[in-house]
Amino acid sequence: MKMDVLLGLQWGDEGKGKIVDVLAPQYEVVARFQGGPNAGHTLEFDGIKHVLHQIPSGIFRSQILNIIGNGVVLDPIILKKEIEGLGKFSIDYQKNLVVSKKATIIIPTHKLLDAAYEQSKGDKKIGSTLKGIGPTYQDKIGRSALRIGDILSPDFREKYQVLVDKHKTTLSFYSFPVDKLEEMEGQFFEAVEFVKSLNLIDSEYVVNDALASHKKILAEGAQGSLLDVDFGSYPFVTSSTTMTAGACTGLGVAPSKIGEVFGIFKAYCTRVGSGPFPTELFDATGEAMRKEGNEFGSTTGRPRRCGWLDLPALKYSIMINGVTQLFMMKADVLNIFDEIKVCTDYVLPTGEKIDRLSFEITDLDVKPVYKPMKGWHCSLADVRSYDEFPTELKEYVAFLEEELKVPIKLVSVGPDRVQTILR
Repeated sequence: MKMDVLLGLQWGDEGKGKIVDVLAPQYEVVARFQGGPNAGHTLEFDGIKHVLHQIPSGIFRSQILNIIGNGVVLDPIILKKEIEGLGKFSIDYQKNLVVSKKATIIIPTHKLLDAAYEQSKGDKKIGSTLKGIGPTYQDKIGRSALRIGDILSPDFREKYQVLVDKHKTTLSFYSFPVDKLEEMEGQFFEAVEFVKSLNLIDSEYVVNDALASHKKILAEGAQGSLLDVDFGSYPFVTSSTTMTAGACTGLGVAPSKIGEVFGIFKAYCTRVGSGPFPTELFDATGEAMRKEGNEFGSTTGRPRRCGWLDLPALKYSIMINGVTQLFMMKADVLNIFDEIKVCTDYVLPTGEKIDRLSFEITDLDVKPVYKPMKGWHCSLADVRSYDEFPTELKEYVAFLEEELKVPIKLVSVGPDRVQTILR
């Protein structure tokens, strides 16, 4: 048995939560492998919208074991609130939610550091969610972080204080106030006591034992491939490995154990925060796209930048992830347009035309080359099969498959579970 991986191919917000929820009945385990509460996975069913930040998106299926893996950075306060929010759904989280002891803990001063670093950048802000993600991963790489297993240690408070004192030294350098720290710590330690009551495990054994027992596992990624710390639009990226490779290191699974790689993309592009976005629209078309798609961050509430689909970027993500199946989301957002455009190439300031992402792409003012296509300009709300698609949407899907060389197996035409068309 091999583990399937589901991840975003753009700058995040592709609709991963919905797809995990749709695919979940096929799996016995859903495991989150990286990121932290800077992710927001939105699920909608029975007329109710749910936003998950750290808990895997299979939590609403009682028969599925949900694993928060070692690659995740975990905020105990947010996790406690998330679990309490699930109470009204009668979810037995003690039965179907487990947490890796090797997951790294976000402590209050990580959030203060995040704010201090971002403030110091001035006009060159990255667009951090200020959830403490970057500083936590810094400590992890610097070998000074605390992990979930540490909260079970009798000297956890001492370990905590050593790290806080280190952070305070840095915060004093930035002249950043720490007056709210005491209040934050009260919430933090209360949440830590709650987390102690959860099932804390050596998740790498649980995952590999499940594979050995021929159980089907879906690894769920956060953010998107173009935010990967190595291969994304650096430095305007997240602090983790958001690609297929991250599922191996974030869950302790060998590369040979990877099965299908499901790549999710929107029928257009969005981005939250700073960084390059060649197809971004600054006009009424972009505003209409934002309004029609309700493009506001599920974690931050920030308006998302919107633009046409970018094929060079999408091909790049498919390549580095080894994508085997594509899922196209939010096709319905394009319902309002008479004409749809797709970026097929970039033109550099020198006039050279390229179809690849290069190291310099972050610093260069590249211009997109567009292929115009006829829009379908009709509602897809009641469509329940591919045969019911308007001709123009079928042509859009066929063009993308020809360009991307990977089959588009699913098209989402609305936010609800039932508005998910399998091909």
